[in-house]
Amino acid sequence: MRRTGSRAWLLWLLPLAFLLFFFYQPLLAIFRQVFSERFNQGWQFFSWDLLTRPLGFTLWQAFLSTLLTLLIGLPAAYLFARFDFPGRKGLRTVSLLPFILPTVVVATAFNTLIGPRGWLNILLMNLFNLSSQPINLLNSLSAILLAHVFYNTSIVIRMVGNALTRLNPHYDEAARVLGANSWRVFKEVSFPLLMPSILGAALLVFLFDFTSFGVVLMLGGPQYATMEVEIYNQAMNRLNLPMAGLLSIVQLAFTLIITLLQNQVNNPRYGKAALSSERNTLVKPKTRLQKLTIVLLSLLVIILFVTPILSLVSRSLVTFEATRGERGEIETGLTFRYYSELFQNRTGSIFYANPLAAVRNSLVFSLLTMLIATSLGLVSAYALASSGKFTRWLEPLFMLPLGASAVILGLGFLITFNRSPWNSGPFPMLIPIAHSLIALPFAIRTILPAILGIPNSLREVARVMGAKPWKVFREVDFPVLLRSIIVSLAFSFTISLGEFGASSFLSSPQTPTIPVLIYRYISQPGALNYGQALAMSTLLLLTSAAGSLLIEKIRLPGEELF
Repeated sequence: MRRTGSRAWLLWLLPLAFLLFFFYQPLLAIFRQVFSERFNQGWQFFSWDLLTRPLGFTLWQAFLSTLLTLLIGLPAAYLFARFDFPGRKGLRTVSLLPFILPTVVVATAFNTLIGPRGWLNILLMNLFNLSSQPINLLNSLSAILLAHVFYNTSIVIRMVGNALTRLNPHYDEAARVLGANSWRVFKEVSFPLLMPSILGAALLVFLFDFTSFGVVLMLGGPQYATMEVEIYNQAMNRLNLPMAGLLSIVQLAFTLIITLLQNQVNNPRYGKAALSSERNTLVKPKTRLQKLTIVLLSLLVIILFVTPILSLVSRSLVTFEATRGERGEIETGLTFRYYSELFQNRTGSIFYANPLAAVRNSLVFSLLTMLIATSLGLVSAYALASSGKFTRWLEPLFMLPLGASAVILGLGFLITFNRSPWNSGPFPMLIPIAHSLIALPFAIRTILPAILGIPNSLREVARVMGAKPWKVFREVDFPVLLRSIIVSLAFSFTISLGEFGASSFLSSPQTPTIPVLIYRYISQPGALNYGQALAMSTLLLLTSAAGSLLIEKIRLPGEELF
């Protein structure tokens, strides 16, 4: 027993050392930045308006986004968990794709749909022969809410839908035998059992909306700055690091509270008897009302999830001329010009960045992130599985990076490691390390359930037969963990490829990543820059979609990613 305990503590050494050095040290640097300036400048950097205004707006937009997400996500979860209909699998896969998409891709997709040069304005201008764009939802709260609902509804569908498929049917049957009608069965039996999953999904959605950066930055405009955007503005545009640090501390306090609440309510309160293994609970729609409900919800899913994606892809392949035809329509044409122009600098601009270099950088960073996050996730999962009573105290240390936003991480890295060798060389190590910290909680949550599911008796039999610990892992554990490890690798790679928050702080003009380059293109004036941003976003969309499909294909039924 003593040797087993010592091995368990050895497992903690590597991940704890990594977190202490690369996560908690930057957080302490942010604290020092704030409180050192307090004595040197007497809080001259501080402004109540700079604190309360973004905090109030962040809470308000997160609340509205979460409410709208639940209004759409709960019916969609019930649809996919209870009914079997043509196209169900395809629609469910499409509905789960947005969560894995990079925020810059989501923002760009909505730009092509509702922006000044988006399809909606183009169609209305052609239809009514207008000389200017009739609507512009960019730089508005509506655009932020739409993108957040698109981005986070998959969380509700996944979490609540999985809970629906695992509800023990004997409870409903017993209630009906006792004379309860369908509404009373749902209100008094099913809904209380689903409440932990609904609250857990709501808090997780609220957390992601609260820490949203890329979507708000690209769709909200300066008048709709959240905490994340204000931290970025204070640090990168105004060079007010103390104020950025103070905003980061307030943001971290809120995200920590939300994360702790989410972990608390997401634990089942009714014991294992209330849940069964995931089973086929699908039924064919029989009544006219059921069929109409399925049609309406399917149309809503298509409009919400498919339309922005198709808008982005199609808009990247269509060019619009500034001149007008005889009847006033905008002249269009199918073209691959935006893709070919990615690799040319016709204007000789000094701000030109080679997309091939950005692709190379992102691939290298993603491969390193994949290896670092999955390796640390595997060791951390074993440590959490072996630590017994210490697990409940040590697990929050590994889950805190999930609550801490990428912007706070980027700011902490910028303050702590802005020196050689971390930020030098052709591939600075800060970016893959920051990406690994973001992906680590997902890697742990993917691998830990698989480790806990391995019967210890199998390991004991192998040890009795003389197998060494390494051989026990290779022959017993590894074949069981292989699927989860591959999912962790794919998830880490995809997260790194599309990460924008930390990269916006840490990437240099010489080492841009794909999301940073997309933001640079779409922020510059001109149709060509806009088209190049669309082309790169489409390529990143296709790559992320491939990663999402791989995860869905390999993932075990009922396996949680949130």
